[in-house]
This record gives sequence, structure tokens and C-alpha cells, in this order.
Amino acid sequence: MTGKNQNLKALGLAVIRTELQAISALQARINDTFVQACHLMLACKGRVVVTGMGKSGHIAGKIAATLASTGTPAFFVHPGEASHGDLGMITPHDVVLALSNSGETAEVLTLLPIIKRIAVPFIAMTGNPASTLAKFATVHLDVAVEQEACPLGLAPTASTTAALVMGDALAVSMLETKGFTRDDFALSHPGGSLGKRLLLLVNDIMHSGPEVPSIMETATVAQALMEMTEKKLGMTAVVDDNLHITGIFTDGDLRRMLSHNRDIHTTKVAEVMTETCTLIGSHVLAAEAMNVMQQKKINALLIVDAENTLIGALNMHDLVRAGIV
Repeated sequence: MTGKNQNLKALGLAVIRTELQAISALQARINDTFVQACHLMLACKGRVVVTGMGKSGHIAGKIAATLASTGTPAFFVHPGEASHGDLGMITPHDVVLALSNSGETAEVLTLLPIIKRIAVPFIAMTGNPASTLAKFATVHLDVAVEQEACPLGLAPTASTTAALVMGDALAVSMLETKGFTRDDFALSHPGGSLGKRLLLLVNDIMHSGPEVPSIMETATVAQALMEMTEKKLGMTAVVDDNLHITGIFTDGDLRRMLSHNRDIHTTKVAEVMTETCTLIGSHVLAAEAMNVMQQKKINALLIVDAENTLIGALNMHDLVRAGIV
């Protein structure tokens, strides 16, 4: 069994070495032709329409998704469906990017007369510079590989990896050139963790109204404990008659008080609360609130308006539920 395991490792490493060589060879092809392809896409007033068949089609779909998520509007069109009506998606303002390792994929070649009639810029990404697709293209990107990682030389492996990397090079080059930012990325990924970190505000997740734990500074510790138990945030704000915060009472304050054998029924909460509590505004990013809590080593925050009036509260559990942590 040991010999078989060693053989499996050797085969896996051979695949990785072959694909590394294919990627390494692309470095020499980031040249003026690559720059031309970038300029065509940067000048595009419509969308980049990406197409490909079979394994190249899967890579084309991923490239389209990467372009779209990094500031270059793009979508994938299946070449088989395109000749049955989906070509209507392509407008004169678009750019077409077609993938085919051979450069002779029949379903893609069928589209060429229509693309020529529409007169849109055409970028071909193939492994054969002498192919029909390469010769037809406005710009041809050479992604040829010496050999596939498949020992039979049949299954697209190194060739699809090379095409994927070239697509990433295009997308990231344009991202940088356009000045695409983390905020821009978040706007197209509102459901992702980055989107939440960059878009979600304290106001979106804080407890407000009757859910906010608060007690008057004249109340006893026993009354403060009842408020904490009911609101379940592990603390309560201590406020004056105008709802201005004068302090916060937490589990830690309770433990310190009990260590001095003070009576919870007679001790006023104002006598044992933490006066210098951390406050934050409601329009601060939730991710910033998390950073404040981590830096201060606290588990909850009180939210105030411009007049320092209590309007909300949140704790670390709220951030976890929101996907910020």
C-alpha cells in the first residue's frame, strides 16, 4: 500500500509541475497584444460577452463572473444557444471574448459571420495562433501549453488552467486601471462577508426602542439586574431624566460589587456603575464597532445620537449573527 501511496503523490506532483510550467510560460505573453486586449475592454461601452464550449466554456463562465465582480460588466453566452437566439444579447457596444484551445471549435466558429456583421471587437483566447479563430480575432491571446497534465494528452488540464490565469490577468489589470475599490467590490457582493463588513451599519443591527436595556441612575442594583435579565445583553445603560448616558452597569460591575459584600437591594446603581463607558454612533460601520469592542476588550456597546442621547445597544452576539465576526 505504501508504494501505491507514493505513486499517487508522484502523479499529483507531476500534474502540478506541468501546470506550473504552463502558467510560467504565460509571463512572456503579457505583451503589447495583452495590452491591446485590455484597451478594447476598457473602451467597451457595453459588456464583455464571454463564450466557449465544453471545458473552455466552464472557464469562460468563470472569467465572465470574475470580470463582472471586479468592475467590468460581463456575462457568459453558450455558443450552442447563441446560434439559436442568444446572439441577440450582443450589441454593437459590446466586446466578445471567445475561448477555444484548438481555435477550431465548430460552435464558436458558427458565430463569426454574425459577430463580423455586428462589427464588435473580438478577442480570441486560443492555444493555436494559426487557427481560424485566432486569424479572425481583433486581438489574439496565446494560451498554448507544451503538454496537458493528463498523461493521455486528452483531458483539458494545463490548457484550461492557462486560460483561467490569462482571464484573471485581464480582470485584475482592468480592476487596477479603473481604480476599482473594496467599496465597489462590496456593492456587487452585498450578500458576502466582505459586503457585510463594508456596507452594514450599526443602525442596521442594533437593538432599539424597548429592546434597549436602560435604568435610571436612582435605581437600585437589583432593579438594574432585572433590566439586564429581561433585555439579555449582559449590561444596561444608566441614564438621567433626559436619557443622557451617565454610565453603564455590566456583569463585571456586579462581580466587583459583590466582592465587597454590598447589598443589591439598597445599593444605588450609580454608586457601582462604570462611568466612562464607550459610546458609538448609529451610522458607524458595524465592522468598526467590532474593532472598538476588540480594542477595548468589551462585549457590548451603547449607541447614541448627536446629542449623546441613548438610542440603541448591541453586543458581540449581534455582530456574530450579522456575519461581521
